[in-house]
Amino acid sequence: MLPALLQNAGRIHEYVTEILRQSGGTFEIKGPWFGNMDMLITCDPANVNHILCTNFQNYPKGPRFRKIFDILGDGMINVDSELWELHRRTTTPLMNHANFRTSLERNVSEKMENGLFPVLDHYAQQESHIDLQEIFQRMAFDISCQQFLDKDPGSLCVDPTGDHPFREAIRDTVNAILYRHILPERYWKLQKYYGIDREKKLSEADRTFDNFIYPILEERMEQLNKTGQQPHDSGMLTSHIETHRGKSMKFLRDTFLTLIIAGGDTTASGLTWFFLLLAQNPQVEAKILHDIIQLKQDKVKSVFKVEECQKLTYLHAAIFESLRLFPSVPLNHKFPMEKDILPSGHVVTPNTKIIMPFYSMGRMDTVWGEDCMEFKPERWISPNGGIKRQPSYMYPVFNAGPRTCIGRDMALTVVKMIAATIICHYQFQLVEPYHSEVLITDSILLEKKHGLKVKFSKRQ
Repeated sequence: MLPALLQNAGRIHEYVTEILRQSGGTFEIKGPWFGNMDMLITCDPANVNHILCTNFQNYPKGPRFRKIFDILGDGMINVDSELWELHRRTTTPLMNHANFRTSLERNVSEKMENGLFPVLDHYAQQESHIDLQEIFQRMAFDISCQQFLDKDPGSLCVDPTGDHPFREAIRDTVNAILYRHILPERYWKLQKYYGIDREKKLSEADRTFDNFIYPILEERMEQLNKTGQQPHDSGMLTSHIETHRGKSMKFLRDTFLTLIIAGGDTTASGLTWFFLLLAQNPQVEAKILHDIIQLKQDKVKSVFKVEECQKLTYLHAAIFESLRLFPSVPLNHKFPMEKDILPSGHVVTPNTKIIMPFYSMGRMDTVWGEDCMEFKPERWISPNGGIKRQPSYMYPVFNAGPRTCIGRDMALTVVKMIAATIICHYQFQLVEPYHSEVLITDSILLEKKHGLKVKFSKRQ
């Protein structure tokens, strides 16, 4: 199997999808004895439901997951048991609080008015193309830092002097972590020990994260200690510091690093693929625009508010459909604690690496029907005109079970506000040739290789 895997390394998501279609949704990969490649790959909804929901306790993150994602330390993604419960118990209420939603709407609106509009207007006037994926990544990074750390890095601007070191560090991190999934552990540990290749960049990224986050934490803690009481603001930064008094600075650093990476780049990924699909399916954009015009009669350039976006049902359906085909996090992996038998009949042991490719699941005709490869928002519209719900184990874009993403509502809010506002005020078209098979970067996040080149013009 190894030669075929190497031959298809540049299109691994498509290759795995082809294998799973031919094998009924579950396939066992065997690698050389010295490798780290023996694994069971499954996108069978029954198996996914069993692993992520029904028998959740038997499939924790575990020590091997922590080794791969050690840069995130004790962040929510990385931990189990009591520490995970602590994160859920403290972070979930804060993200569901009305103040959080209000500040998110304000931060997104300000970033569009002061960052996105000037950039898009500049390129529209110049009649030159722009990498929309880069724009979305910068914008999502700024919003995420502002929302969680009360700090706007200002990376989205008309004439940036260069990339923000934190963003470069994220790129190096997600690339190195992908290869830790594939390479033998002893191989990447040797790279780390000698400081070479991706592991060298990962170590440098770790220091960059520290240099950015620690000064912000120290400054806010000093302010809190001076006043002796909580300031009037109840943002995530202040609330977390107050809630976790007694915890180490390292714990807070891990918490906020996880929130920024999980909240920023996944949102940018979702926006990128959504606008690619809109450009390839103008009839969908036309329907969304029709709803926007019906809702927003005024001609003044303004940002869509959360309440307005909630009325755009077809836009919501189109975003769900885009995420089905291009989930921001394309896979999940687990090791069972104890021997188990999956609903498909496959036996797994504590040494079995289980890969669940969510990218492939969205492209299975056995799950979504013969038209599964079509971009068809209508599949999400219920007979009464609302959004049709699907079981999370069939649509695990935001994971499933107890570890369902707590930032789901935040991500959908940001995506809908940005998408509706851009579609309302701008026209865009691809300036790159159409390829039937989209090239994807080597990353644990689903990002488009070579970016998304488009031309913008103001909508009349």
